[in-house]
Amino acid sequence: MPKTRTIAFSGGGTGGHIYPGLAVIEALRGRWDGRIVWIGSSKDSDRRAVEGAGIEYFAIPSGKLRRSFSLENAVDGFRVLAGYLAARRLLSELEPELLFSKGGYVSVPPCAAAASLGIPVFTHESDLTPGLATRLNARRAERILVSYEKTRGLLPEAARGRATVVGNPVRAAIRRGDRERGRALLGAPEGLPVVFFLGGSQGARQVNELVAAALPALAKSAFVVHQTGEAQSGSGLVGSAGHECDAASKGRYKPFAYLRDEMPDVLAAADLVVGRSGAGTLWECAALGKPMLLVPLCGSGTRGDQVDNARLFVEAGAASMLLGPEATPAALVAGIEAFLGDPGRLAAAGAAAKTLAGSDAARLAADLILDRLGVAR
Repeated sequence: MPKTRTIAFSGGGTGGHIYPGLAVIEALRGRWDGRIVWIGSSKDSDRRAVEGAGIEYFAIPSGKLRRSFSLENAVDGFRVLAGYLAARRLLSELEPELLFSKGGYVSVPPCAAAASLGIPVFTHESDLTPGLATRLNARRAERILVSYEKTRGLLPEAARGRATVVGNPVRAAIRRGDRERGRALLGAPEGLPVVFFLGGSQGARQVNELVAAALPALAKSAFVVHQTGEAQSGSGLVGSAGHECDAASKGRYKPFAYLRDEMPDVLAAADLVVGRSGAGTLWECAALGKPMLLVPLCGSGTRGDQVDNARLFVEAGAASMLLGPEATPAALVAGIEAFLGDPGRLAAAGAAAKTLAGSDAARLAADLILDRLGVAR
């Protein structure tokens, strides 16, 4: 019996490394009748997201990649080596015709293992500035897919000729979101604008604290939707002073620990999105033409990718930004009111976001994969 043709995907750590990869897989379905598998970390959230999309999932050991010196580097070095050996064994058994990396530290060992076995590697970078995983994977990648033209120039000179600008893949379900269905799901009163606070798939403590402080003022003129993040949902940040109860009694506040199937409709219902500036959040909002007020993660412990992403959207007129100490409750309320009080500005920012989203990156990436494998499309 002939062996089933297989494509392997790798990546993980956050939703920003999972969902764009799933969007590419979605674009492959119907045009690829072979097997698709995912090699990821042992994180339950990663496994749930991938298996929830009907994809086989294989976990390997993974160690975090750090730019700074840390005693943990020694321990993680052994984990990276273990991940490489596990990935090499797994890839030898699966015999995929191509490995597509969506980034994150878990993707580095599979990319190295694939290269050692002669398996072609494609890697995709969602952020404006290439992360460490992408820089490592790019050394072995046959093709490097990037979201922005500027990113190509930030790659090592030897890698630029292998780079292709495709954008950031977005799940088709996001584009199918329905505004009225979303408002009905939320119970948003007629005529009241919806402000959606989104801290990324894992939530964001800073965003949650801002919501807690600003909620009494915001609930006077808007319906507030808040994804707290599963890790933050029990922290008591929101409503710690009774604000949640006050707003809820007015029917103007709706918190969620995490949004999965409901996300497309809730996002479609939003008049303004407030939150972090991870690539996945930005592009899902941009695909629907949503204006944004961004509070990027910054300071020690981050490479500054969210700040770079946010600045690009601000310069394009798609968003405004509160950076570092600027992100106070008063400034947040003022920034939101400035948007909601100016329909023309809201519309212009939404149009600019839609322009940034460009074409269907998931389909473009899938086309490149199929072309490489000689599959008619």
